[in-house]
Amino acid sequence: MRAHRSRVITVATLLLVIATLAGVLTALLHRTGAPDDPGRPAPKGAAQIDLAREVAGYTSRFGPGRGYAQPGQADRDGIAAAIGLLLDGHREQAEQRLAQRDFSVRTVVDRPSGHRYAEVADRTDTAVTPRGWGRVYVDLDHRPRWSVQVPHPGFDLGTEQLGVRVLRGSPGGILVIAGAHRKAGVGNSADVAHRRDSVFHAICAELARRGMPGIQLHGFAASAAPDYDVITSTGAGTAARPEGRELADALRGHGFRVCRAWVRSCPLEGRTNVQGQVADADHVPFLHVEFSPTIRAGGRPAERAADAVAEITRRWAGQPVTD
Repeated sequence: MRAHRSRVITVATLLLVIATLAGVLTALLHRTGAPDDPGRPAPKGAAQIDLAREVAGYTSRFGPGRGYAQPGQADRDGIAAAIGLLLDGHREQAEQRLAQRDFSVRTVVDRPSGHRYAEVADRTDTAVTPRGWGRVYVDLDHRPRWSVQVPHPGFDLGTEQLGVRVLRGSPGGILVIAGAHRKAGVGNSADVAHRRDSVFHAICAELARRGMPGIQLHGFAASAAPDYDVITSTGAGTAARPEGRELADALRGHGFRVCRAWVRSCPLEGRTNVQGQVADADHVPFLHVEFSPTIRAGGRPAERAADAVAEITRRWAGQPVTD
């Protein structure tokens, strides 16, 4: 009887020890599970920035007729592959690959939001003759799941700042900004929304290949669509039709007049947009959205528009959408 009781006590003790160890291990894993813990302190050496000001300073140098050099295929493929390595968590390898193309990677903390991003930047940006190959910001606090694309910064004025608002609005985002004015290059060489031979396109194509949905921001002149504030389209494809309907409804709910390209003929529908064509080929949702000057000017209209977009990007990020 005593031996049996001793064995029972021993087994109970072992179970208690195992349960304690499991609890400690779970706590440690939770503590070190950095990808979804935005409240942890910023890493040592991370640059503290205001992302909106950083992007404004970057794009303020853009202008027509200057600041763009045509990238070769090796450059396009190499940079896109390096972005893929970064997304897969192989930062050191990504940095090495990017350095070979004269790009840098640094961790920045956006002070207004507290979010951490990996900034991928062209080292020639501040040179006398910049190449204009663009910049990328990748959310480091959450698993990357979607992208916001700005192909015409400095030309579609205010879209770059709207892009920052959209990035801040939902976790898991990637902001891809073209590196030059739309008319910076020879002919339409810098019009990255309609060229497949740009670094911008190579990066967006890599994201589409990975199944990441994207929203691309554009701007239209008030005279181009005087009856509307926003023109929503799914570009060349239909994979994002459900998201398009939800976005149009959300924008309307925020008081905007919306032209829905899948319902009626709208100007600037983005059917020839090459990033949309690639997304369609990969069966990946893609939204092409044109905003009026009033929205792109900032302030409350831009905030309302970004809130509407966030209803879509939060869903892409796997978060519940609140009414």
